[in-house]
Amino acid sequence: MSTGADPRGDTAARAAALNAEALRKELAWFEAVLLARLNRRFGQAQTDPRSLAPPDVTGDASELARLVGELSLTWADRVVLMLALAPHVRPRILDPLLVRDTQTDRGFTEFGGWKGHAHGGFLPTGETAALLVTRDDDDLEARFALRGMFDGAHAFQRKGVLTLNHEAAGEPFLSGALVLSEEALTRLTTGETHKPDFSATFPAKLISTHLTWDDLVLASETRAEVETVRGWMTHGRTILDDWGLGRVLKPGYRSLFHGPPGTGKTLTAMLIGQDAGADVYRIDLSMVVSKYIGETEKNLARVFDQAQSRDWILFFDEADALFGKRTAAASSNDRYANQEVSYLLQRVEDFPGNVILATNLKANIDEAFARRFQSMVYFPMPDAGQRLKLWNGILGRDARLEEEDCKRRLADRYELSGGAITNVVRFGAISALRDGRQTINAADLERGAVKELRKEGRTA
Repeated sequence: MSTGADPRGDTAARAAALNAEALRKELAWFEAVLLARLNRRFGQAQTDPRSLAPPDVTGDASELARLVGELSLTWADRVVLMLALAPHVRPRILDPLLVRDTQTDRGFTEFGGWKGHAHGGFLPTGETAALLVTRDDDDLEARFALRGMFDGAHAFQRKGVLTLNHEAAGEPFLSGALVLSEEALTRLTTGETHKPDFSATFPAKLISTHLTWDDLVLASETRAEVETVRGWMTHGRTILDDWGLGRVLKPGYRSLFHGPPGTGKTLTAMLIGQDAGADVYRIDLSMVVSKYIGETEKNLARVFDQAQSRDWILFFDEADALFGKRTAAASSNDRYANQEVSYLLQRVEDFPGNVILATNLKANIDEAFARRFQSMVYFPMPDAGQRLKLWNGILGRDARLEEEDCKRRLADRYELSGGAITNVVRFGAISALRDGRQTINAADLERGAVKELRKEGRTA
């Protein structure tokens, strides 16, 4: 047995050590800035916090140094970044902000902050950031400039580094909670790439496949339409930027995949993502669509907000559940629901990334929304020749079949989609092993095919 060290483990340990050392220096500088600003606030010293230069990260191999270089972070940017990071890695740094105003017996308004459910320390808001980047209460210019850190043009927003979260409408903009993204936190600490996972607050799942385009059997017309979508994924940036068509074309791309279940819609989306080197997130509409007014919009917004700064492909399966024909407004609830869906349609249209909606029934999709698609791709049931390719591809050359010729007979006789054929093969393998056999016979597959047809309300 080998006793040698795992080189991957050594590399990860070195990266973690580099990141930790860089953050120790950066947090020490940030603490000095914080204390200088508080001393200035309470008249104990007049040191300008802006005179405290951040650590020089030139030539540093840490993730912090890379982020500073990639985003060209300014002094104020680095202060706010460390303010958002501190509760996660060194929360005690923010303890001085817990001081109470003796005149009002509560915290100082200009310090901001919010109270977490389990965290006992100080959690920053935009007001906290404003305190640290301004010289004094009259430094309104710096306060106004801070707002720009949270609009779409700033690198923090474009790259999804941090945000201001607002719980209630109408409250001051800077009262929102200052939140560092999980992706940025993971990168700065471990150096790894964080990919959000399916949860109640993130109703989307990362999907991928080990299959290739050679495994996908499509009609020639369908494949031609898919090639157009692939073309945009590959050349969209060139078209918008290099060719100057960004003046008239929106950056996003919306495709509608429609056709019977199991005809390759999901696999095509995953392969397009594989081609483009982009993650594909499948939206679970059963969690997005809520019976409670306002919740659908909120649930879907969480996904769009995270996808906004990343090159994700959003894949909405059974899209008619959300983007279907709107109901007649017979009640105030109906009117609100229709308004909510209209808002979501607009959000999809304005999304600067790539969205694929899939439905079994195109007729269920609202016509007004359907007109907003750049492409509509029909995935028909495969014909006999395509079904034979699917049987050959799914069973492979090494399949444990008693009769090789049965595949052609099955392809000719049973009109099944690729997904259904996969289910038939699974059933056949289980049947063979349950009977103590090491090979699948034609009867196993015949029974499986009949079961699949019955599931769809059809007969052989």
